Amino acid sequence: MKDTKERTMSGSSTMLSNDYTAAFSSINERPVDDISLEFFYKPHTITLLAVSIASVIYTAFVRDESSIQDNIWSGICCVVFFFLIVSVLTFPNGPFTRPHPAVWRIVFGTSVLYLLALLFLLFQSYSTVYEIMYWIDPNLRNFHIDMDKEYAVNCSDISLTKIWSHVDVFAWGHFLGWLFKAILFRHAGLLWAISIMWEITEIAFAHLLPNFLECWWDSVILDVLVCNGLGIWCGLKICKALEMREYKWVSIRDISSTTGKIKRAILQFTPVQWTPVRWLDPTSTYMRFCALSQLVVFWQISELNTFFLKHIFEMPPSHPLVIARLCLIGVIVAPSVRQYYTYVTDPNCKRVGTQCWVYGAIMVTESMLCIKNGKELFGQAQVCNVIVWLVIQILVSIGCVYGVVLYHRYFEPNSDSNAESPKKVD
Repeated sequence: MKDTKERTMSGSSTMLSNDYTAAFSSINERPVDDISLEFFYKPHTITLLAVSIASVIYTAFVRDESSIQDNIWSGICCVVFFFLIVSVLTFPNGPFTRPHPAVWRIVFGTSVLYLLALLFLLFQSYSTVYEIMYWIDPNLRNFHIDMDKEYAVNCSDISLTKIWSHVDVFAWGHFLGWLFKAILFRHAGLLWAISIMWEITEIAFAHLLPNFLECWWDSVILDVLVCNGLGIWCGLKICKALEMREYKWVSIRDISSTTGKIKRAILQFTPVQWTPVRWLDPTSTYMRFCALSQLVVFWQISELNTFFLKHIFEMPPSHPLVIARLCLIGVIVAPSVRQYYTYVTDPNCKRVGTQCWVYGAIMVTESMLCIKNGKELFGQAQVCNVIVWLVIQILVSIGCVYGVVLYHRYFEPNSDSNAESPKKVD
């Protein structure tokens, strides 16, 4: 009897271990379920190695080496090139497999490179960082932020013409950004909490970043209601349409028409399926509650990094480095949020995904880089404002998350989202 009991316990432990491994693998290195063309999913490591070495040999021996700057740039590009190749061969692809796992391995490799670059800059002096940036783009020497420029003037003079004049490229950027966030989070309550908290963040740090100063109608009408609100609404509508869609994938080899093959090739860039998310429900544990409150605060910090980086190191909003960082962060966030969601909601997932881990390290390193090199700027900080901001961040994020729980409990009693979800406990 004792041996039987021990074997039963051992078998149960093995099954639990397998469940934990499967749950982590589904978000860290998801396998491809619908292989249409086997050629694109078979390993071609020898071919890749031969082509890579041939390319390097040709480039190294044929190119002109008279310019030191060009030599350094070529060396850096070669290092990045080989690092991304190693990424394709060894790194996990995360929770996504479309259009191809190699794409997401390159994204992960790029995020690691960005983290390493940030860590390198963290140990440089302010002047050294500036010299590196001037070396990358000499035109930055001629750009300086105009601290005398006035913002939020004549706020009482409001008209439709004046409001419409503020609908510029940045307004469209706000809209598209919140549409993207809505597709990532897929929860109206969390999105509105982050949107409102960001306006409070702008008020709290307006004494450090003058461009945070806005008229009330610019902040409330244009930002919160129009750009953010419309972006959230459109994003959630897209999510709803994708949830209702029937996903039946046919191999491209089984399609006879040319039009059908082209359509199937284009659809390769769409999700395999669209699973509804349930961040919260009436039976959510305290761990999930705290994790989502933490997510709201961390999102504010990540957004703040964008503005402090370009302010401290004096870069225009349209600079390629600023745009490249925004694009990179946007791509990194997609698998990171999915991994964080699974870690928070799935009781079988005991580890956070590697892409989410790297993104967290990037966020913290960016903040440290800003604080270290912005001592003069942060020396002007009004401590009272920052403390009040932190308190409001914590209280409002907790209040919003708790409000969402109450909403699901009392106002959606018959909703599918009100069904009890698995509880994740430590």
